[in-house]
Amino acid sequence: MNPFLHRIGIDLPIVQAPMAGVSTPEMAAAVSNAGGLGSIGVGPIDAEPARQMIAAVRAKTDRPFNVNVFCSRPAVANAPREAAWLARLAPEFARYGATPPPHLTEIYQSFLTDDAKLAVLVAERPAVVSFHFGLPARERIAALRAAGIVLFATATNLDEGKAVAAAGVDAVVAQGYEAGGHRGVFDPDAPDDRLGTMALTRLLVKSLDVPVIAAGGIMDGAGIAAVLALGASAAQLGTAFVACPESAAEASHRAALLGPPTAHTVITHAISGRPARCLANRFTTLSASVEHGAIPDYPIAYDAAKALHAAAKAAGEFGYGAQWAGQGAPLARSLPAAELIARLRDEMRQAAAGLPG
Repeated sequence: MNPFLHRIGIDLPIVQAPMAGVSTPEMAAAVSNAGGLGSIGVGPIDAEPARQMIAAVRAKTDRPFNVNVFCSRPAVANAPREAAWLARLAPEFARYGATPPPHLTEIYQSFLTDDAKLAVLVAERPAVVSFHFGLPARERIAALRAAGIVLFATATNLDEGKAVAAAGVDAVVAQGYEAGGHRGVFDPDAPDDRLGTMALTRLLVKSLDVPVIAAGGIMDGAGIAAVLALGASAAQLGTAFVACPESAAEASHRAALLGPPTAHTVITHAISGRPARCLANRFTTLSASVEHGAIPDYPIAYDAAKALHAAAKAAGEFGYGAQWAGQGAPLARSLPAAELIARLRDEMRQAAAGLPG
C-alpha cells in the first residue's frame, strides 16, 4: 500500500481541494466516506465557525479529513490606493444602481496571527491541516505536530517546496499554474515561474524527501494516473468537485462551469488582491488592463469585489463573481461527490492498465 495513504488512513490517492467558500462539510464527508481525503477551507472564517465546520464534518464521517488555513502575510492598508480602486469601480456599481462601500477592510485574519484558530485546531485535532500562501511560524507548526496532526503545504516552485520540507511539514502540494483558485505563492509580488503541474510535480519528487501531492488541471482518473506515474503520492482535485450537489458554489458558477464560459480561464489579481485563476467574466474583462500596483492588498481588494458582486447579483447580473476554476474546467461533471470518487477510481484503474478512457 502507498505509505502516504496508509499514514493518512485513506484508501484512494485522491484529495479534494479545500476550496474555501465552495467546499462544505457535506462534500468533505462524502469524499472521505468514499475513500478519498475530503477537505474544508476555514481560511476566511473565525475560530468558532471553524470549530463548527469541523464538528459538522465529524457528524457525517469518522474518516480522516483535511482542514485548510491561509498563511498570507497580513495586509498593508493604503487609504489612497483603496479610495482610487473604489473610484475605479464606481461606474460598475452605478450600472446596477448601487454605490461602492465608503472604505475597505481586511476581511480575513491570516493564520500567521490567529491564535484562536490555532487553539481550535490543536483542540479538535483533525487528521490533516494544510497551509496555503506560505508557512506559519515554527512554533505553530510544532504545536500542530505535537497534537498528532499531519501537515500539508502548497508550493508553486522548487524553492517553496524546499522551504516546506525544511519546516517539517509532512507533504507538499505541488500546485501547477493550471490550478483554479488562488495561486499558493509565498510572495505574490515576486516573479512567478508559472510551472505546470507535470514539471513541478516531477521536480519536487526528484528533489524532496517528502510525499508530493500533485494539483492543477487534474479532472479525471487519467490525470490522477499520470501524476502518480511521475512519482506523486496523490492527486488533489478542486474544480472537479465544484459542480457536485454538495458544493456551496452559486448556481451561476455551476452554470458557467458547465456551459460555454468554461472554455476560458484567466489569472487575475483584481478580484482578491492575489493571483487566482477563474472563469473569464465581466470582472476579469473589466480588470484586464489594470496595473497590479493599483489593486489593494489581499484580502482588502476582496472586500470591494464581494460588494460589487452582491450589487450586480441583486440586479440579476452574475458576471462579477469569483468563479474559480482551473484549466481543466471543460472536463467538469455534475455528479454527487461519492459517485465522482467512484468514477475517478475506475478511470484511474483503466488508465493504469492502459485501457482506453
